[in-house]
Amino acid sequence: MRTTGTVTISLPPDLASEVDRLADAEGMTRSELLRQAFRQYAERRRRWDQAFAYGEAHVGATSLTEGSVMEAVKKRRRARGRAVH
Repeated sequence: MRTTGTVTISLPPDLASEVDRLADAEGMTRSELLRQAFRQYAERRRRWDQAFAYGEAHVGATSLTEGSVMEAVKKRRRARGRAVH
């Protein structure tokens, strides 16, 4: 009984060459490299989904707006920039 499924993908030649180059550099097969890449993508996507869900669930509990958040970020970046010089 198989413990894995098979997925076929098409890649442009330059991307296929990059997959081969990276797999060789990492000492992996193409399949191992692509499995790892997908796991990382899926985990990052899951974390973003959780962050957005948290934000949506809590946005009504505060007076924050997108504009006020952007202004706070800009203010923090300006302050951090002054501290570095």
